[in-house]
Amino acid sequence: MVAVKAADVDRFLARPDSARPIVLVFGPDAGLVRERVDALIKAAVADPDDPFSLVRLDGEAIAADPGRLVEETQTIPLFGGRRAVWVKAAGRNIAPAVETLITLSAIECRVVIEAGDLRRNAPLRVLCERAKNAAALPCYADAERELERLIDGEMRAAGLALAPDARALLVGLLGGDRAASRSELGKLALYARGRGEVGVEDVTAVVSDASALALDDLIDAAFAGRPAELEARLAKAHAAGSAPGSIFFAAQRQLAQLHRWRTAIEAGAPFSLDNVQPPFHFRRKSPVEAALRQWTAARLAAAMPDLADAVLTSRQRPALAEVIAARALLSIAVKARGRAR
Repeated sequence: MVAVKAADVDRFLARPDSARPIVLVFGPDAGLVRERVDALIKAAVADPDDPFSLVRLDGEAIAADPGRLVEETQTIPLFGGRRAVWVKAAGRNIAPAVETLITLSAIECRVVIEAGDLRRNAPLRVLCERAKNAAALPCYADAERELERLIDGEMRAAGLALAPDARALLVGLLGGDRAASRSELGKLALYARGRGEVGVEDVTAVVSDASALALDDLIDAAFAGRPAELEARLAKAHAAGSAPGSIFFAAQRQLAQLHRWRTAIEAGAPFSLDNVQPPFHFRRKSPVEAALRQWTAARLAAAMPDLADAVLTSRQRPALAEVIAARALLSIAVKARGRAR
């Protein structure tokens, strides 16, 4: 078996094994898949734009003519030099063609197969993981350590320092797709060019969904019974210009969700935050768990009319809406101190 563990992929990319000329790059993170495919191609040929050095094939063409893959890999370069074949599987069944390729006694060029997320028993993945002359490189969404390395590298390349709280916020926002993460970091670097340090305000102003997550953190602090943290987040929300109406909406939504989940817990139904729909960001798990420990369903239900009254008052007195929202959340944070029984 030559399946490459996710933690060892970067090491393989740094020194691609010539004894394994066939490389399958697959996984749910399409941006990371493409980034690693590009790295393999760059290491294999001097000029990726030279059609004599790099042959591009799509899965449909190979599925229609399985022998095409072997023909291209065995072709001798017209002007000499290194050669590579780049295959985009695109959901097509190219396993028969790859199986024939694997049986060849010698493969003189690099073959890079780009695929999407493949099940453990997918024929193409099984072939490449078991063959001695092939390797399968999984590409999963970046975990916290990989994200931190990516963030630090991009900021360093841009000549920017990063405040610790801004770094922590970025780690919570990025990671679904490597290409998207790089794009967001590129926007942030451009926005903060010429500054000594990138702060939370810069992140919330530029990075997609940052403001929404910052608002969730604010509401979570209230229901978890953390008034000191809540006051700090209220100050940041004020500086960012968050609308009181948005704050109230997020609070009412969270109150309804907590009531539903706490009711299920008290009824003895199987419950796990890992299975709730829609899923929420992993960094919110700790404060939400704290809220569920500190509130009962009855106390959550009793908080609903109080919050609704605050919403109504804020609409009747819009000039004081921000103050009313802050008081309502601080009241919730204080009430959360009474633990659930």
